[in-house]
Amino acid sequence: MIRVLVTGANGLLGARITSPDSPFRNATRTVVGLGSKELDITDAGALKETIVTGDVVINCAAYGAVDAAETDIDRAYAINAFGAGLLARTCARKRARLVHISTAYVFDGAAPGPYETSSPSAPINAYGRSKLAGEHAVREEFPDALIVRTMWLHSGAAKGFPAALVSKCARGESVAVVSDQIASPTYTDDLVSALSELVTHPDPPLLTHATSSGAASKFEFARAIVEEAGFDIDLLRPCRTTDFRSAADRPRNAVLSDASWIDHGLQPLPHWRDALHRAMMSTPFE
Repeated sequence: MIRVLVTGANGLLGARITSPDSPFRNATRTVVGLGSKELDITDAGALKETIVTGDVVINCAAYGAVDAAETDIDRAYAINAFGAGLLARTCARKRARLVHISTAYVFDGAAPGPYETSSPSAPINAYGRSKLAGEHAVREEFPDALIVRTMWLHSGAAKGFPAALVSKCARGESVAVVSDQIASPTYTDDLVSALSELVTHPDPPLLTHATSSGAASKFEFARAIVEEAGFDIDLLRPCRTTDFRSAADRPRNAVLSDASWIDHGLQPLPHWRDALHRAMMSTPFE
């Protein structure tokens, strides 16, 4: 029986991987999820005691507060870079497999089209720099680790951006949403299925991108959410990124190419709009 060990199991992705109906659970695999309170990936001793030979470790642990990272830099690097590298070193020494989750924020957002895995990285905020440092640390400590970049994760109306948006619309509030940031909204269920396929692949890509197919601006994504929830789309108003005084800059283009995924014979993720419909149907807003 193969043990799938999930770090950061209380987050959006980690919680779905460890859920009772997760595709990671089958006759040959068992799943163990550990949140930050159960396993601190910056603690070498704890990692050594927890990880065993043969484990498949999926690292969902991350410092994900993009704006806060601008001032909480040490903490962001401790988790996203040092912790990721320490986890990779432990997995290498224990002969465990590692799948490390990264982000499109390693890019600057200035490209005219989707980013390939070979595209030059140039993060424009502290969070992105810490995640890129984490990728480098993982690769240095464990050359055979798998690094998967994704973007705009959501789980329907259960939590996160969709839940916050429909809550405001339900109260009749007008909501400004940026129209000049584009990415591929990615349904956690589809990403988990994709990762499950990845870990069973005989020759998986060491660096790949996994997002829902297609792309949309944040405003287009918001409009689709509101339509699915049955609220008035006129409550939404488009705005520019510069209209917000955010501590961290965001890449305008965070669309990731899935060429490396497809080239290795892996199944492309469904289109984001279809995925959103399924997500909102599975977690209807009340």
